[in-house]
Amino acid sequence: MIGAVRRSSGLSGLLHFRRSSQLKGSKAFEATAIVRKQSQPIRPYFRLPDSFRKTKEVGVFPSLQHSSVWSVISFAKVEFLEWYLAMVKCRPVLTKSITSALIYTAADLSSQTIALPSSEPYDLVRTLRMAGYGLLILGPSLHYWFNFMSRLFPKKDIFSTLKKMALGQSLYGPSMTVIFFSMNAFLQGENGSEIIGRLKRDLLPTMLNGVMYWPVCDFITFRFVPVHLQPLVSNSFSYAWTVYMTYMASLEKAAS
Repeated sequence: MIGAVRRSSGLSGLLHFRRSSQLKGSKAFEATAIVRKQSQPIRPYFRLPDSFRKTKEVGVFPSLQHSSVWSVISFAKVEFLEWYLAMVKCRPVLTKSITSALIYTAADLSSQTIALPSSEPYDLVRTLRMAGYGLLILGPSLHYWFNFMSRLFPKKDIFSTLKKMALGQSLYGPSMTVIFFSMNAFLQGENGSEIIGRLKRDLLPTMLNGVMYWPVCDFITFRFVPVHLQPLVSNSFSYAWTVYMTYMASLEKAAS
């Protein structure tokens, strides 16, 4: 019985093979095969992922390019910070003076952008006066003031910090405000009586606004920042304040 089944299956397989061989030799089979080959898309042996093929068409890898750019920026920031700290240690007065000049320049340009109409040009002479004040007066004075405070009150506890803040608000702040308004008015050609009139008009409102702004900034600076970096932090806080100061200094003459 099993042998009969095997013989029948072998016979049917042989007949199927002969039929397929005859069919392959016919023209109909060749035409059908050609149509099937043309209708089926050609598939490559190795298919790249869609994301890879898109980036290959563009020519760059966006994720790689993005990470590389940020790596360069981060490296440049670290290098600049290390260079700046080294300059603060080797040339403290010059570095802090240039920093103050740059901050006063940026603050004055910001103040003019806010206050002046878009049609009027920038007053570059005024910006130069502000930069000179930061370079020649404010920068050196910040260096010596913070060093003096650290020697007078070497601790950083709350009580010492409050004493530094009190001296800053009662001595250093008013003195620098008087010098700022007087110097700026003198460079604009105002005489003694006009300078005194300006101080009577602008000094007290400026000091009252300073009392509302500077105590928090001074507390952070004296309490948490090392002495050699305190002028930098103070200058950073003074950007917004300098915008206000340059605006006050640009007001018209007071009645003598």
